[in-house]
Amino acid sequence: MTSEPAEADFGAVLADRLLQADPAQWPVAPGWQPVVDDFFASAAGVRLLGFLRERLAAGATVFPPQPLRALSLTPPESMRVVILGQDPYHGLGQAEGLAFSVASGVPLPPSLRNIFKELQRDLGTPFPAFPSPGGSLVRWARQGVLLLNTCLTVEEGQPASHSGRGWEALTDAVIRQASAGGQPLVFMLWGSHAQGKRALIDSSRHLVLTANHPSPLSALRPPVPFIGCGHFSQARAWREQHFGPLAGD
Repeated sequence: MTSEPAEADFGAVLADRLLQADPAQWPVAPGWQPVVDDFFASAAGVRLLGFLRERLAAGATVFPPQPLRALSLTPPESMRVVILGQDPYHGLGQAEGLAFSVASGVPLPPSLRNIFKELQRDLGTPFPAFPSPGGSLVRWARQGVLLLNTCLTVEEGQPASHSGRGWEALTDAVIRQASAGGQPLVFMLWGSHAQGKRALIDSSRHLVLTANHPSPLSALRPPVPFIGCGHFSQARAWREQHFGPLAGD
């Protein structure tokens, strides 16, 4: 597999849903290739592909069209921050293979709106222009933010419908590789699903930040409300300590 096509070409090849369960059609950066290949050669990977093919054959609408897009846009050697989500958005045209991100022109989902609210509160960052870039976080991904869901596909209108089908074994392996890498990272774990991965991360080497999920149901609730958590300023200070400012800050 090769890296994702250039942005100008991507829209021409990106459908609005998953068309076939074929990892050969899901490009990833070379540094992620061994862990992806190992997964799809495993019993868990074979079962997952069988499940996806069955659901597609049954007429299910599955998102996103490129489940591994986060591993294409953010090579392991460029990672600075890892943000973990739960599973992709389940509305038509929303999921674009990056946790919390939606394509340009798509109205902001409530969780993403709260992320931008916290960015504005914490760093003074204004809301992005709409419709472009709107809620697309492609720029973040290209600047070293791995936007990884713990489960990488979902069916239309059915949140968590593919949880427990095997993706978690791959995303666990990705997190382990990220933790074992040579550079210190910031891990942002929002909500219980993301925090369930904490044991995979070496907290003696990495900054691990936890808070409630940014959804409206939990963003303002204890024990650690997402609004007011200050994760973005903490991440910036850590990142600049280890790497200096990223281009475009």
